[in-house]
Amino acid sequence: MEANDERATVLIVDDVRENLDVLDGLLKRDYNIKFATNGIMAVNVAKRFLPDIILMDIMMPEMDGFEATEILKNDPLTKDIPIIIVTTKNEDYDEVRGFALGASDYISKPISPTTMKGRVKTQLALYNQKKQLSQLVNEKTKELIEARAEIIRMLCITAEYKDKETGDHITRMSKFCYYIAQEYGFDQQKLDLILSASPLHDIGKIGIPDKIILKPGKLNPNEWEIMKTHCKIGIDILGDSKMELIETSRIIAYQHHEKWNGKGYPEGLKGPEIHIYARITAVADVFDALISKRPYKEPMKVNDAINIIKEESGKHFDPDVVEAFIKAIPNIKKIINDYKIVQ
Repeated sequence: MEANDERATVLIVDDVRENLDVLDGLLKRDYNIKFATNGIMAVNVAKRFLPDIILMDIMMPEMDGFEATEILKNDPLTKDIPIIIVTTKNEDYDEVRGFALGASDYISKPISPTTMKGRVKTQLALYNQKKQLSQLVNEKTKELIEARAEIIRMLCITAEYKDKETGDHITRMSKFCYYIAQEYGFDQQKLDLILSASPLHDIGKIGIPDKIILKPGKLNPNEWEIMKTHCKIGIDILGDSKMELIETSRIIAYQHHEKWNGKGYPEGLKGPEIHIYARITAVADVFDALISKRPYKEPMKVNDAINIIKEESGKHFDPDVVEAFIKAIPNIKKIINDYKIVQ
């Protein structure tokens, strides 16, 4: 066989040598052939070579074809490979069981060469069509993810027009969120979600007057009440969407100023009433604000800011999130170093 042979690979599984020879002689001209003489071997060969199709005998020693089929169909690595049951058993029960386990077709012995070639060709065509469709879906999904990221980037640039320091802040704190959430125990899907959604936490500040956003001193009570409206403005900007990313962004934008002890805003939520995404964002947001220069203050040393986060555990912040923050400090300090923030 040539090293660059692109023919489909057929795994033939049968414990009778004569049957293997018959099928090999029938198919080897058009396909690459692999062999297995029992179910255990079939599973191992399938996982190693990932054939394009499997011809599975039922009655075999050690492990029969039904059990092998079930194992292969429950393994993410091999579950999509089409399996044709090939057996002398022809009771309806066996056929029904084979299809129930995920087999794609069923052929009774003695084998008709024309039927076998036709069924293999058909199942391979369907398999290739499915792979092409899956690839197309993956490409379109990638395009949507890239478009989503681009929209978020443009919204973040909009925030930077208000305050360059705010633009850097949203990028840093989203990365802080990622590593805190990682230590908290988020899976990869949720990690990607909070990384993408948290940059929009302060998008509502677009609607706050510059004289308040950029004021070099402490806000007076009236100005502070206006500033607090950025949470509501944020969810108005993000709208009412069924998309998970937008819904997560809305939760974070609205709740990231709530406090564990119930003394935050806008709703005065307490403890686990605050969504975990917002609880994580709150720690990352305050920490980055502490170490950043603002019109109204100089940056705090990193270790001093860490101590404030620890002191606010159980008051401003969820204690479990603070614990995750502490575990994430090595990664957080790498981000700080990347942005050349004085530690």
